[in-house]
Amino acid sequence: MKPRLPLSLRLPSFARSYATRLPERPPYRAPDPLRNNPNATYQELSESVTFIHRPPPTAPSPLSYTTSPASPLLKDGPTPVTGALPPQVGKEREAHPRLSDEAIAKMRDLRRADPATWTRGRLAKEFGCSPWFVGKIISLKGPDRRRALEAREKAHEAAREKWGERKSLQMDIRKKRKEFW
Repeated sequence: MKPRLPLSLRLPSFARSYATRLPERPPYRAPDPLRNNPNATYQELSESVTFIHRPPPTAPSPLSYTTSPASPLLKDGPTPVTGALPPQVGKEREAHPRLSDEAIAKMRDLRRADPATWTRGRLAKEFGCSPWFVGKIISLKGPDRRRALEAREKAHEAAREKWGERKSLQMDIRKKRKEFW
């Protein structure tokens, strides 16, 4: 091992052993555009309120986008269709005729008499309307609704019994996760 020199011989006495702080620039203070505008007019409204009016920086151009838009979508009026139109997306829905009050009453009677036979879809086909309309006009009430829900739940339970172990586990995990919502 090398012999070490004493501290007084290693460092000159005028040397510092710590880092100095770097000088920082003061934060930038942008000039106030209201105060420093030579074209601005100042008007004292009261002791503490000053109204400052600045004219626009440039005169309006004849090529301005607001007076003469560059996009054809912003120009006046729709352009007339000259060529063939593109094909229609989706199929056109047929307009269902308006049902009379007697037809709606008959629909209600059939549904109340036997909801298992007269389902929404069957009534919609019978009367020429949508299943949504049938459900809106005559939804099941009380015990009929409970019976329909129980029958649906039995059918779903029969389908669930055919599931494998992994799918059953995944559905149980999903149920548990939903409880924490």
